[in-house]
Amino acid sequence: MSRTIAQKTNALGFPKAGELIEITGAHELEAMDRAALNLLYQHAHSSGNLGEPGAEWELPMHVLRPSKHQSNDRVRDSLDRLMRVIVNVPYKDMKTGEPRTIKTHLFEFFDLSNDEGGPRSTVRYGLPKKLQPIIAQSAHWGRIRAELICSMTSKYAVALYEIVQLRAEMERSVETFSIDRFRDLLGVPPGRLTRGPDFVRRVLEPAELEVNGLTDLGVKLEVRREKGPRSAIVAVTVAWWKKEGDEFREALRERQRPKFGRMARLRGAVEEPVL
Repeated sequence: MSRTIAQKTNALGFPKAGELIEITGAHELEAMDRAALNLLYQHAHSSGNLGEPGAEWELPMHVLRPSKHQSNDRVRDSLDRLMRVIVNVPYKDMKTGEPRTIKTHLFEFFDLSNDEGGPRSTVRYGLPKKLQPIIAQSAHWGRIRAELICSMTSKYAVALYEIVQLRAEMERSVETFSIDRFRDLLGVPPGRLTRGPDFVRRVLEPAELEVNGLTDLGVKLEVRREKGPRSAIVAVTVAWWKKEGDEFREALRERQRPKFGRMARLRGAVEEPVL
């Protein structure tokens, strides 16, 4: 398979390295943080110099706003969290083939305009020198549509979408993850939402709803329990498929609707007005 750096951004999205998709330790990041991360990495990839050591990039501040009607304060908070978090990135040593894990920040720095609210305010940024070549030389990747991620409200939906996109072109369309592995990949905070009903209601259900309601792929999540229906969850099975026909068109329509009320609509709690 071609390396990520040789792939071009197209209508299906930008090629995001699998190593970056399967990071762990990112539980502090919110949905808008993950959206900003993808916009910043997409811009770096599309620039054509992702593989150049010490490369830096610049992006208008307003591009990272979760809404056109909001100030840059939330963008600044998001960048703070992206700088603060330390993640675990699995990779294979290019020389020895040894599986390894690098603990790293996601960005080397952010350089912001002092007049953050000005029409010409920008964000300049760079990537950590150990992480940049791993991303540029990755041999497995998933095509991620950053603008689609920006339409999601659940950080777990963002993570699930990326996990499925990484596997979208595989021959198989079902994979089972241990509960600990799945929690890590989705970014569930350690020690939180450990009860089965809470995990299903606050993690799995919103993630499944938004991926099904907004993306070009359908997903089905099924929990596996240790013994009976009330015993501890030990694994989660993910099945996925490419949408067609009405299923595809409905996701397209929902992406064009406002975020407000989206989860209610996807749950079928709000009826669309008859015109």
